[in-house]
Amino acid sequence: MRHLLNSMALWLGLLDTLADRAELRGLGWGGGAIGPLLALVAARTHPRAPALLATLPLALPLQAGLACLARPGLNPKRQLMPGIYGDRTVQRIDIDAAYGPVPALHIAPKGGTRAAVCVAHGSGCDKTFYAWRLVDALIHAGMAALLVDLDGHGESPRPQAFPDIVASVAGPAHWLHGCYAQVGLLGMSLGGAVTARAVAEGAPCDALALWEVPPRLHLTNAAYRRVQIAEALRLFRPTLIHLFRDGTAYHVARGWQTSGIRARIGTWDLFSQLDLLGSLSRLKAQDDRPPLLLIYAGRDAVLHTGSDAEVHAATAGWGQFHLIPGASHLSLPIEPQTIRRTVAWLRHALRS
Repeated sequence: MRHLLNSMALWLGLLDTLADRAELRGLGWGGGAIGPLLALVAARTHPRAPALLATLPLALPLQAGLACLARPGLNPKRQLMPGIYGDRTVQRIDIDAAYGPVPALHIAPKGGTRAAVCVAHGSGCDKTFYAWRLVDALIHAGMAALLVDLDGHGESPRPQAFPDIVASVAGPAHWLHGCYAQVGLLGMSLGGAVTARAVAEGAPCDALALWEVPPRLHLTNAAYRRVQIAEALRLFRPTLIHLFRDGTAYHVARGWQTSGIRARIGTWDLFSQLDLLGSLSRLKAQDDRPPLLLIYAGRDAVLHTGSDAEVHAATAGWGQFHLIPGASHLSLPIEPQTIRRTVAWLRHALRS
């Protein structure tokens, strides 16, 4: 028992030291001093290798649990709550649209800006769903952000329906156009299909960015379950550990919780009605089309095989296409590479 306790102490000391050195505040509990001291004291007891191997699987969740207890207020969603902060203001608003108000968060850098980006989330998500890193990047790049709830999601009072849902992006786009000189639109998956349709129907847009948008989507119940398992397994990527710089394991996991979908039309049928390829074809034919950025995931288990290539071919000669090799459908919106590339592109496109 003594060897097991000493081994556990050594692991906790080492893990806390690593978390502190990597600035992973959400995985640390010792404040930078206790971890190294604990590791040094435990190492002097010379724990045995079998005990070290036996205790490692227990030390990892215990380390995360201790960090949750030590930093209960380390919640990255707190920076999306309405208020005035050091570098930004966050305002909860309802935007008038064709079928009723669209709930939104208007996040503007202090000192003002001429450019803003409307962000439309994916199916089953809401306006704050793992949005804090994207918002930080936009604010630091000098752009405002408008996070909206699509119909049937989040705080929206309306069910998911077609064509009503198009107004949940078109309305905010027109609102931004009245407030800012340059307006970018960014849509993820379902939000991307809605955004493309809104722009094709005349919503103002100076730069259009689409992430992992399926041209169509039809899955049986069995296939959908397989997709869920595959996507969950693909979330375990080293690049995603950066999330623990912002929050504890508890709050990062809680960030996944949403209100679900309230619908009059199923998601598969909605994708068919939105007709991504048709929207892009209409836009491509326009002389004043906005610049386009397409980003897809190399290990996307949700999209049918070849979907990204189909969208790329449909937009040949217009805009940029990027594939993030190790990303999955769920991880793409929170991949550092996705956010960096998109924000840099938006900053250039909107300044132009």
